[in-house]
Amino acid sequence: MIRLQKSEWAILSLILVYSFIPAFGGLIRVLELAGRPQIAPVNPRALLAPIPIILHILSSSLFCIVGAVQFLPSIRRRHPKAHRIIGRVIALAGCISALSGLWMTHFYVFSEALQGPALYRVRIVLGTAMVGLIVWAVVAIKSRDTFQHSASMLRAYAIGQGASTQAFIGIAWIIMAGSEALGPLRDGLMVFAWMLNLLVAEILIRSTLRPSKRLRSRSSLPPMLPSVHRKKT
Repeated sequence: MIRLQKSEWAILSLILVYSFIPAFGGLIRVLELAGRPQIAPVNPRALLAPIPIILHILSSSLFCIVGAVQFLPSIRRRHPKAHRIIGRVIALAGCISALSGLWMTHFYVFSEALQGPALYRVRIVLGTAMVGLIVWAVVAIKSRDTFQHSASMLRAYAIGQGASTQAFIGIAWIIMAGSEALGPLRDGLMVFAWMLNLLVAEILIRSTLRPSKRLRSRSSLPPMLPSVHRKKT
């Protein structure tokens, strides 16, 4: 049985709540594409090519929700086998999420109000970076480099959680301005959400993952040689 500390339950609950809006909205879209009644606004891109968006929604939800478990110390320390199995699943889910996102960004036709040239480039760069970070994380853990593994996965997770931050920023903008952000303003808010996530990831990497200076200095010292006692003559 997996037992978590109170602080870990708090972290897990916060991430689940944070991921709720895009995950719930995506689930509604998947059900609609499966033949359920229409609830969300019609998306012609999803109707013309539904497979990429279904793959993206399911893999992104899996990556963001299940991936949150991987950051809990109790899972990593007490249940390493479960950590490895879940890690393989979310690594695959993260790659599918990023690759399907790249496909949609390049092949779906968006109006200027929903995606301008700047947002297109940022999505291509971040989607490619997300795949690269996950691959690097796998390579790093096979080399027993736990710091690079954890740092790379945290950065990839920050990119994958972009939709959650974008949803909260978008809702906040509607509350303040009274209307939805469109065009270059929308593009800027979406890019800002990703940058904010990556900034938080770097702060966490430096504050919680990176070894302290004392430990690094100790590890860099040469091994102590046994002292040689000379006999008095």
